Amino acid sequence: MSRLNGKRQEAEQKGMRVNFAILGAGRIANALAKTVVMMAQDPQYSHLVAPYAVAARDGERAAAFAEKYGFAHSYGSYQELLDDPQVDLVYIATPHSLHAEQAIACMKAGKNVLVEKSFAANADQARQVMETSENTGLLCTEAIWTRYMPSRSIIDDIISSGAIGTVRTVTANLGYVTVGKARMTDPALAGGALLDVGVYPLNFIDMVMGPKPIERVYTDWVRSPEGVDSQNSTAIFYKDGSVGEATSSMVSDSDRTGSIWGDQGYLQCININNVESIDLYDGDHKLRKSYPIPDQLTGYEYEVASAAQAILDGKTECAQMPHKDTMRIMELMDSLRRQWGLVFPFESRTSR
Repeated sequence: MSRLNGKRQEAEQKGMRVNFAILGAGRIANALAKTVVMMAQDPQYSHLVAPYAVAARDGERAAAFAEKYGFAHSYGSYQELLDDPQVDLVYIATPHSLHAEQAIACMKAGKNVLVEKSFAANADQARQVMETSENTGLLCTEAIWTRYMPSRSIIDDIISSGAIGTVRTVTANLGYVTVGKARMTDPALAGGALLDVGVYPLNFIDMVMGPKPIERVYTDWVRSPEGVDSQNSTAIFYKDGSVGEATSSMVSDSDRTGSIWGDQGYLQCININNVESIDLYDGDHKLRKSYPIPDQLTGYEYEVASAAQAILDGKTECAQMPHKDTMRIMELMDSLRRQWGLVFPFESRTSR
């Protein structure tokens, strides 16, 4: 157990902050490091989190990373990070195939974890991570930033108000040209469009549709030369007659739009990966209202703050991304890959 789990009163009395550490030093690690440094300087968050340490497999790389962002400690191995008792929260920023193993190792070492999406390579791995969280009593949450952003509650409030009537259809797409990145194309690293960008359209749909029963799913994919999905498209038919449609690609740039259609109007959300605008239209396609999106530091601060608050409250999950929601998405992605016949090399050696 880390030093601050369930100790909000003590932390506030003594001015103690959640020490934030990063496991991995790639692109997304840089984004989170920048975020936490900004949070430590912002009056809204400065009392809550502190940039503390980074670990990489290369000590010089870790040291350069720590110096760049002003982190107090750097480690040339992941084990050194796990051995530091002052680490409260570890952000796991490595390829998908390593997430489960490293999250479990962190929690067994008494560290809370914020796990970059995709949470794991498959549902079996995700289930093992969740079980470790429950057994250790430590926080474990998925770092899919759109779940924590204010735009989510804005959309929820509009739908709850009845402004578009009953939701019947949700569509979402996301595509970036990322075939030049090895982790995206390597089957051994759980590469492909689905686990990297496809999680966003699926989460956008799930945030609206929630746990309602699914009747059937139709999906297909384009196989890349390396053997992972370069593009995919999925139609989800729910038992109540509503429909979700998701498309993702790592070989094309999409318009990134999410649309929520009701029987009295619809919402159009630009950039489902970090919603920039939400427009409400009536049934005659007239714009009724545009909803402003609050200013943000980087957009990642919401997930970090939520995780830190959950630690202080002694929780094992964040309200914005509870374990059951992560598992629902992981199981859905597993079902899609089964239909495609896509199995990662490490999965063929173990049962799924």
